[in-house]
Amino acid sequence: MMQIDQQGWLTDCEHLPSPNFDKRETGDISLLVIHNISLPPDEFGGDGVQRLFTNTLDRNAHPYYQTIPEGRVSSHFYIRRDGQLIQFVSVLQRAWHAGLSIWQGRSRCNDFAVGIELEGSDNVPFTDAQYDALHQLTIALHTALPIRGITGHSDIAPGRKTDPGPCFDWLRYLTTLTEPS
Repeated sequence: MMQIDQQGWLTDCEHLPSPNFDKRETGDISLLVIHNISLPPDEFGGDGVQRLFTNTLDRNAHPYYQTIPEGRVSSHFYIRRDGQLIQFVSVLQRAWHAGLSIWQGRSRCNDFAVGIELEGSDNVPFTDAQYDALHQLTIALHTALPIRGITGHSDIAPGRKTDPGPCFDWLRYLTTLTEPS
């Protein structure tokens, strides 16, 4: 069973620390934000996302990388197509995943949210392994933190973001959280 340790790191997953984080202004961690990402877009299995989140992306390795705005981004978690989980930032720290955002009248979602990136895009269904890993991760986060909401990036940054996209099955995901294990 996955657990979050006292330092905010998930047990039983790969840890690839990102330098792109800072201290949360408050200890309030009440929201999960679901994203999708693939680098290059719609290509899976490479290390572009890990390199982006650790500031080691070679912008000459692919023409698309040159279109990515300069800046530092991260997420707390990344779930690969095969269900492999990678954690970049302790959940006790603020990762930089939501950008300009608002949820239930509260702005700056990075201040109080945990970001979960799924390897994918708006155009491709997510895998069973990803839904299984996301379910287990969500249960671990609910156990460790006072999570009160789950939303998509598109819901906190409407008009600016579209992820997790139309291929993310919200009913499937949320139903697994209410069914007995």
